[in-house]
Amino acid sequence: MKGKLYLIPTVIADDTEESVLSPQIKEVVAGLDYFLVENVRTARRYISKLKLGLVIENLAFELLDKKTKREVIDQYLEKVMHGKDVGVISESGCPGVADPGAEAVALAHQKGIQVVPLVGPSSILMALMGSGFNGQSFAFHGYIPIKKPDLIAKIKDMEKNALQLGQTQLFMDTPYRNQKLFEELLSTCNGETQLSVAKGISGQEEYIKTLKIKEWKKKKIDLHKVPTIFSICS
Repeated sequence: MKGKLYLIPTVIADDTEESVLSPQIKEVVAGLDYFLVENVRTARRYISKLKLGLVIENLAFELLDKKTKREVIDQYLEKVMHGKDVGVISESGCPGVADPGAEAVALAHQKGIQVVPLVGPSSILMALMGSGFNGQSFAFHGYIPIKKPDLIAKIKDMEKNALQLGQTQLFMDTPYRNQKLFEELLSTCNGETQLSVAKGISGQEEYIKTLKIKEWKKKKIDLHKVPTIFSICS
């Protein structure tokens, strides 16, 4: 019999294991000894914090990041094909969403391996929940372009979709570029466009606020190096 591919959520904010993770996650992790992870050091520390009594040195970790080639992932899944269960752990939040774990999931489906997603914190859905925007029609764009001309074009395109379709547009950037992205949104978007900023989701410093662009221009906010999900709507 084939094993299963478990998608194991991690915390978004530090030291929130007890408050945001479901008991199911601990039960599953306790029964595994083979993991595909985006960052080995982070994954080892995460499992240690779950306090499951596991000997970390006895666990096997394979690197699954954006540089991992498809044929390497195929090799990882050979153990699953021969009956071994494996867990996929992202750097933050839910694996498979804006995350290299999606490649392992796609291959698992091709091989007829059962994929089991576990309940956990998703910054995308939590930001949408807290925005007050349309939750029936929305689009997540993941990481948006870095180069300014491409970035401005992307912002204008998302704003157009928000206005014409009434569709919530969610997106993100690397934390150290968040402040620059925020400032670009203020200078590019129409004053009446609504912008929701959700930073530090699930942590002690969580901040979620929705205002029109013209109102944001009167505010001061520090987003530098803080994980943030942005969303706009008409």
